[in-house]
Amino acid sequence: MSEIATGTTSLLRASLSRTGKWAGSVAFVSGAVSDVLNPLGPFAAYIALIAAVAAAIIAIAMVLRLVLAAKAMPALIFATSAAAIAGGVYGIQQETNSQNGVIATLVPAVAELQQSLGIVSEKVARIEQTVTETQKTVEQVKKSTDTVARKTDQIAQAEKQQTAQGAETQKTVEAVKQTTDTLAAGQQQQQVQAEKLQATTEQIAASIDTIAKGFAQLAAQGGAIADPKRPDEFYHNARVYELAGDMLNARRSYLAFAGFDVDAIDPYTRFATLLRVQDGKAGAREVFGQLAEKAKAPAITLVHLLQFDDAQRRDKLDAFITANPDYAPAYFLLAQEFSEDRLGSQTLADKRSEAQALTKFVSYEKDGGLLKYFVDQRELADWLDRSRSRLVALGDVLDPARFVPTLTPTRSNAGWSMTISLPEPATAISWRLGDSGPFTDTGLMAINDQRTGKPMPNPSFELPDSTAATNIGIKYLDIRGRETGPFDIRFDPDSALQQGNKQILDQFWTSWIAFDAGGNHGLVYFTQMLSFRCAIKEVRYSLNGTALDNQIKMPPCDAKDPYAIPSDYQPYFRVKDDVKSMAVQVTYTDGTKSPVREYKRQ
Repeated sequence: MSEIATGTTSLLRASLSRTGKWAGSVAFVSGAVSDVLNPLGPFAAYIALIAAVAAAIIAIAMVLRLVLAAKAMPALIFATSAAAIAGGVYGIQQETNSQNGVIATLVPAVAELQQSLGIVSEKVARIEQTVTETQKTVEQVKKSTDTVARKTDQIAQAEKQQTAQGAETQKTVEAVKQTTDTLAAGQQQQQVQAEKLQATTEQIAASIDTIAKGFAQLAAQGGAIADPKRPDEFYHNARVYELAGDMLNARRSYLAFAGFDVDAIDPYTRFATLLRVQDGKAGAREVFGQLAEKAKAPAITLVHLLQFDDAQRRDKLDAFITANPDYAPAYFLLAQEFSEDRLGSQTLADKRSEAQALTKFVSYEKDGGLLKYFVDQRELADWLDRSRSRLVALGDVLDPARFVPTLTPTRSNAGWSMTISLPEPATAISWRLGDSGPFTDTGLMAINDQRTGKPMPNPSFELPDSTAATNIGIKYLDIRGRETGPFDIRFDPDSALQQGNKQILDQFWTSWIAFDAGGNHGLVYFTQMLSFRCAIKEVRYSLNGTALDNQIKMPPCDAKDPYAIPSDYQPYFRVKDDVKSMAVQVTYTDGTKSPVREYKRQ
């Protein structure tokens, strides 16, 4: 070991003597140059790092005997010297915080050299600035490019949507065109069907006319047809068998007639009557239900629905008329639903509904519009006679101004008593003061109304004497519980007071004048006229004749106490004994005049 150490020491000394001078000089120059160039970059640190790495590699190679020590030693010395000097320079720079280097700080000439070299640095800075600006521009361009790309994508998507919408619009247009073509074709088809239906209707009318004529001829001949083949022959036989009491063959003949699907009402109504007698309403409903499923004639459907009960029958009949508004026989049958025969007792609403339906039915008689519905014209004549008779009996029930409630106001010292008169029996009455607000029920009396079998509603109500002119609404429930009204009736207290007083004066005119009343000889009393003076404008009279040349001055009407006689007014005047009579005429506030009334003195 001592020998190896001795050899290494001697080798180191030999190398230093040979390479130490130039290696140190080069390392020193390198450190000085790196210090001068420090403004451009930390070259001292770069040289120190590179030299230290190189020295470490060479030393490792020598230890591992990868190279000859004699050859590697100079390089090791150079790398070590460079690392030591450059590292020392970099350390001094960092300690003194010399941005321009240690030498430039100590030697001004070197600083001037750096300034000349600063042109390069400035250019480099400009280049860096240009690069930075270029990078920013590139980034902006990239952003703009991205924005343009997004806009392009949006435009592309919009174009796609527009293309899709255009396609959908085209499909819609094509669908509309197809629908229009379909509708046009449907309208043409409906027109053809309507023409066919019209032709069929005319054929049916013609066939019914033929059947009716054939039936009339057969009815004139009498007797059953042995081998019937036509509908008129089967109907004729059904009637013959029915009159003879042969209900089985009558039924068979009616069913055979129905098989022809003739749209005539009278054969089916007679057949339904026969079935109800034999099988009841349920049996008739079942038979006609089976016929209606197969037949097309509205008459069969109409007679079928008549076999139902009450409200259900009415609903079905209304539905039939809605679907067949010009089927005339339906209106006659509808009228029967409101008739007195069907209901027992009719309300005004029932009478109006019956009259409306019968009026509609009779209106089809014009130009023979009913003939096509009847095989037996005698049956049609019966329906028309019954319709006209009922319309005469119903009178002007369809006049909206008739059959409305009336209100009779009667004034007393306490106020107004309002008496209601209704055009028909009622089960409840209510009233309202004014055009809005709730109605008030008048209540019930302690007696029954023989027409309804229920307690009679109170027909009157009271109002205070201060009630001003207004409308009074009246409504009531009829015997079927249906509400009628409200009816608005005008109430004017001044006019009502005058009209009420006038009515009393006209009704009790014999009490206008009293001669010598109560034993008061020579006095003429006119107390009654004075009490009801609110209806009087003027009273003229004459004695022993009709000249009417005198006048009775009346005190003014006191609306708050209309019947009171002022305390300072005398309700009489004196006459002589030769006065035997007195003539009186009253002019009322409405401008009318009473007849000249003459009173004899007893």
